[in-house]
Amino acid sequence: MDEMIKRINELAKKKKEEGLSAEEQAEQKELYKKYLKNFRNSFERQLDNTDVEFPDGRVVPFKEMKNENKK
Repeated sequence: MDEMIKRINELAKKKKEEGLSAEEQAEQKELYKKYLKNFRNSFERQLDNTDVEFPDGRVVPFKEMKNENKK
């Protein structure tokens, strides 16, 4: 993951300074897609382990709240 972020940053810097070739643009787009997928999966797992406490003292797992709102 660190190598991917490093490469994303290298391409972003190069894009600002001199522009990217078509091959580099495609690589950047693919790296962004992979990074966002990893980020979303990580965030989803974090939410799955989160509980919501209501003022009345009830504690409900976020997953259950999410499923109730879909109904």
